[in-house]
Amino acid sequence: MDASLSKRFREDGAVLVKNALDREQLSRCREAFDWAVANPGPAAFQIFNGTEHQTHNDNSNPKAKEKLDALMTTLPFGKLLSELWGSKHVWYFAEEVFLKAGGKTGRSPWHQDTSYLPWAGDHWANAWITFESLPKKNALEVVRGSHRGPIYDGTTFMNPDDPTEPLHGEHAVPPLPRLPDIEAERARDPNAYDTVSFASEPGDVLVLHPGSLHGGAPVDADFPERHTLVFRFFGDDATFRALPTQSAGGYDRNGVLFVKEMAQLNEGEPFRSPVFRQLI
Repeated sequence: MDASLSKRFREDGAVLVKNALDREQLSRCREAFDWAVANPGPAAFQIFNGTEHQTHNDNSNPKAKEKLDALMTTLPFGKLLSELWGSKHVWYFAEEVFLKAGGKTGRSPWHQDTSYLPWAGDHWANAWITFESLPKKNALEVVRGSHRGPIYDGTTFMNPDDPTEPLHGEHAVPPLPRLPDIEAERARDPNAYDTVSFASEPGDVLVLHPGSLHGGAPVDADFPERHTLVFRFFGDDATFRALPTQSAGGYDRNGVLFVKEMAQLNEGEPFRSPVFRQLI
């Protein structure tokens, strides 16, 4: 891997890896995506349900785990992320699925995944696989360097009139600062935030640190559908960071994914569990 790619990931929190997947690998990923949409898991829901901005989302489907653990052995992410991070080991966490259709689904709210998941450290990555030729105007945006902090409260993903509606709320312990209304600020000043985004082709993979502020990826009349499969990974530097308790969103310190496994971990300990497939 080009050393400049690792440097940009450390500094920016997001890079595009061109031609990361060959045709056969991409085809297997598309099969996994289609199966996931047809067989939703317990965490599946519709972002902005009932509005023209509705988006299908699913996360860490237990019915898909065995299939996806096996799929990981045929994909290049272990070696790719080991080189990108400089980590001796790489583990696969789980998947996330997004389906936007209808040509009108607007921007997804800005957020950090670390508001929802008990994660800390440098060696984390979301690998975004989009199966269409993706114009830059329809791509995910990332606030450059935002993975280095601070961590904001999450959004509920439920209120299209307020994309910063707090997930944990002011009574959470400890409270997290409320998300900035990035789109409102950019409407007043287009240069208010330094963002990075990429046009991409099938086989390219967007790799971002989940602590990065990210959002967007709308569809429109020119680009009416987007099918995206996200794989999440961690490496040697990954540690457990407890989420706020007394959360208005019903979260506790362990989050809502792999709750039994997370209960075994204490603040600052290496993020490890036999439930996660080790790739290297």
